[in-house]
Amino acid sequence: MPDLGSAYDPQKIEEKWQKRWAEARVFESEADPSKSKYYVLEMLPYPSGTLHMGHMRNYTIGDVVARVKRMRGFNVMHPMGWDAFGLPAENAAIKNNTHPREWTNKNIAEFQRALRRFGFSYDWRREISTCEPEYYRWNQWFFLRMLERGLAYRKKSRVNWCPKCCTVLANEQVVNGGYCWRHEDTLVESREIEQWFLKTTAYADQLLDDLKQLEGGWPERVILMQRNWIGKSQGAKVKFVVADVAGAEPIEVLTTRIDTIYGATAVILAPGHPLLPKLLEGSPARAEADAKLAKMHQASVKTEDLATMEKEGLFTGRYAVNPFSGEKIPIWVGNFVLMEYGTGAIMAVPAHDQRDLEFCRKYGLPVRVVVEPLEGEPLIEEKMTAAFDEHHQGKLVNSGPYNGLSPEQAIAKMATFAEQKGFGRAETIFRLKDWGISRQRYWGTPIPVVYCLKDGMVAVPDKDLPVLLPPNPKLTGMGESPLASTPEFVNTTCPKCGGPARRETDTMDTFVDSSWYFYRYCDPHNDKGPYDSAKAAYWFPIDQYIGGITHAILHLLYSRFWCKVMRDLGLIKHNEPAARLFTQGMVQKGGVAMSKSRGNVVGAEDMAQKYGADTGRLYTLFAAPPEKDLEWSEESIEGSWRFLNRVYRLVERHAGGVRGQKNGSIDAATATAREKTLLRKVHQTLRRVTQDFETRWHFNSAIALIMELTNVIYLQEPLEKAVRPEVRGEVLELLTLMLAPMTPHLAEELWEMLGHTGGLWKASWPAFDEALTREDEVEIPVQVNGRLRGRVKAAVGTGGDEVEKQAQADSMIAPHLAGKSIVKRIFVPDKLLNLVVA
Repeated sequence: MPDLGSAYDPQKIEEKWQKRWAEARVFESEADPSKSKYYVLEMLPYPSGTLHMGHMRNYTIGDVVARVKRMRGFNVMHPMGWDAFGLPAENAAIKNNTHPREWTNKNIAEFQRALRRFGFSYDWRREISTCEPEYYRWNQWFFLRMLERGLAYRKKSRVNWCPKCCTVLANEQVVNGGYCWRHEDTLVESREIEQWFLKTTAYADQLLDDLKQLEGGWPERVILMQRNWIGKSQGAKVKFVVADVAGAEPIEVLTTRIDTIYGATAVILAPGHPLLPKLLEGSPARAEADAKLAKMHQASVKTEDLATMEKEGLFTGRYAVNPFSGEKIPIWVGNFVLMEYGTGAIMAVPAHDQRDLEFCRKYGLPVRVVVEPLEGEPLIEEKMTAAFDEHHQGKLVNSGPYNGLSPEQAIAKMATFAEQKGFGRAETIFRLKDWGISRQRYWGTPIPVVYCLKDGMVAVPDKDLPVLLPPNPKLTGMGESPLASTPEFVNTTCPKCGGPARRETDTMDTFVDSSWYFYRYCDPHNDKGPYDSAKAAYWFPIDQYIGGITHAILHLLYSRFWCKVMRDLGLIKHNEPAARLFTQGMVQKGGVAMSKSRGNVVGAEDMAQKYGADTGRLYTLFAAPPEKDLEWSEESIEGSWRFLNRVYRLVERHAGGVRGQKNGSIDAATATAREKTLLRKVHQTLRRVTQDFETRWHFNSAIALIMELTNVIYLQEPLEKAVRPEVRGEVLELLTLMLAPMTPHLAEELWEMLGHTGGLWKASWPAFDEALTREDEVEIPVQVNGRLRGRVKAAVGTGGDEVEKQAQADSMIAPHLAGKSIVKRIFVPDKLLNLVVA
């Protein structure tokens, strides 16, 4: 720590006040309808490793908001908990030969210690950990309610499978273009297995429509990201009859661009399409085709890779009939077409879809333009390297009776025609898919169903919840789910008939845990239900939710879905969980985000030990606006440390002279020049800091203003010679109160030094005195014929004649008036003088 010769000892001060806050239970709150509430929340962390300053920025922002709102008189709930299930804990357990619970709880203890060290104003009584049975019991309870309503269901779905691990891999574990993260020489396969889903699509329209309720409270880009993820569009289903194959069902494609159907030069099926066996019947190259299809079918394909992956195809030898043109077009199989999306079949329109263009160029299929741009040169099919997909700026060509129409007009007319002729229909299409929650892992919530030979799938009764994780699983990362290889967990009795049964061995996606956790904070120890509805009604919606942009889609979408399900269960009445959302910028070091894997982290506790927690808090707020990325600078944090020392020395020097003085309203008329300067500056600063805290969250500019105020106070030294004790007291108290939300430990210490015994946590946010903010003298811009020629200083309220006289005498302005007549004067008191001359 730099030695500035100050008595400021942040470690001693911070320990002192954290102890007092805990003893006084300062940050505890209860639902109280007689009080205005404010629920502020940072997204709960995953307890992995140790907290660094990248994490602390998020929590500091939330803590400032919580403290300001308390000072404003709100009943504030500011809780903290742990997103404690997940694959990293299981992998760490395998690597370190320890239990996931032991690894997780050790990390939680480290996280909690760091958060307490920074003095964040959490109500720790409300702490939750999602890996505890008293929490995940209610995950299971919600699952059963959804199962009863048809919102939870089981179906076959494709997963990533490592043949060497003999286990399912998450998308994140498929690396380097399709290889297992653990066995980098092993290609990951795609397999179909039974999995559980939640029917998010049942709420697709609501999830989209209710985004309107969030406008103004959520960042526009987050709303746009959610809207695009839900992806509602108007499309059509169209049937292509298979030519010359008796008994073959028509191939149905789902398209948002039926207007381009005259440009279809192939139909492409997914490798697992159910029509393929029929189409390949009698093919002389059947064995070769089956081998290639099996390879394509097994290959693991992540949705995000579809645009960039190498396209592979197989011609079936069959043709389909375009229902609009009557043209026969070839039927192919393509590795970039997935059964999970649409109907598992597409019409390839290479001139107007980039993936189709790449595929058709590779296999020599024709390219036909059917939408021309409204402006510019016509498209030349042979030269096209990029598809023209700007349909809003085109018109139809080569499309029979639809030539000349805009794509929008053609879509409506063609969908109607298809329905009239019985080979298609208009359909609303959503990009949103149902939520697959099955995970073949141990460290997650067990899915509460059993399988009985007599009764089939049977739900576990509520009275038997929670279904507990077995305490001592064999975790190897190889083979089937750890739960499936734990007989004492798997083997059970059927709750319906009492006969033998097997438990479901999948666990739930950890997004389930984080989709409703903020409701549990309202009532964290309830053993009768997930929470008390009356308490939730008081606290919700969340007034301010804070977290990174990386959670803009999945976490926030799933939590919005969960909220609507709980509303329909009668637990709550609101539609959205969070009224306002703030996405903070990242903390970077060396130009990249702080990350343990990159080795560029600044440990939170290390930083606090060197400079003090208040210095760390101040720096993360001051170095950049909260929504922008922040580049860590050791030199800059030392600047924050020096500033807090200056404030401490200033108050320490004058505390004895102002302690015991009664500060009240001060008559500006009797104030000395120094007193006026100080009072004006402190109330001007308070006005702007109040605005920054309340309306704009410009914490960095608020700190800059407080630093400027501190400089002004120093410039008026020695204060005791020309500034009365009551004025000095008011200035120093307001300075302390403005610092309180950002550097709470130091502010408490200064407050006590100034003679207050009740603790600053009891103080209200101060009100600025409008009269004291006004300047005695103003600088008035002077224009001649509308062009700025200079400025003159005048007492506030000076009339136009006097200001004009000063302007005529000003050395900068006078030359522009010489030899000319003033024909008009425009004067705005205290603001502007414009002289029109001829």
